Amino acid sequence: MIGSTVAKLAIDAGYDVVLSNSRGPETLGELCAELGPQAQAAHGAECAEASDLVVVAVPVKAYFGLPAAALRGKVVMDTGNYYPERDGQLPELDSGSLTSSELLARQLPGAEVVKVFNNIFFKHLLNLARPAGAADRSYLPIAGDDAAAKAAVTEFLDSIGYGAVDAGTLADGWRMQPGTPAYGPPYGSFDNEKGTPASEAVIRAALAAATR
Repeated sequence: MIGSTVAKLAIDAGYDVVLSNSRGPETLGELCAELGPQAQAAHGAECAEASDLVVVAVPVKAYFGLPAAALRGKVVMDTGNYYPERDGQLPELDSGSLTSSELLARQLPGAEVVKVFNNIFFKHLLNLARPAGAADRSYLPIAGDDAAAKAAVTEFLDSIGYGAVDAGTLADGWRMQPGTPAYGPPYGSFDNEKGTPASEAVIRAALAAATR
């Protein structure tokens, strides 16, 4: 749902979008029709090769099957979260020696991974987008190891209606993972689909309050 929501926001901002999933492009016809003529479907490697910015919105256990060669040199926005009950036990993530985004970066040599969109309910992501300068604009934390990649993601977020708060490196991404103050609550209750705007100060405070 995060992937399709980001696609909708991107199209509304004037981007062309290429979508893929594990089941094949023919299964994405309905979604592409809903999104309109700026959306098309392709196989995973084709999708990666066609894109300047890539959104990976899959379970952590699916990281190992991503088209690594096609993603080399790309900025990859990682929306994922580790849930052992879904993904199976991964010792490096259980111990905290790696974050899930560091694991993804290990699987994608030559790609620049930026963690983003993982801490917000998809309905809030859709409904809280605001133009630049709006008093009630919301902010999203990002984490990454490459300054240019983070700048590209920050520019993209700005174009789709969000500010960015730099949470540090991929190793610092634990500050926005499930169970931390930045994960979910800043944007309101799931029961309220419209969400609650979360300012830059709110997100910075939530990141600072995270403990391990």
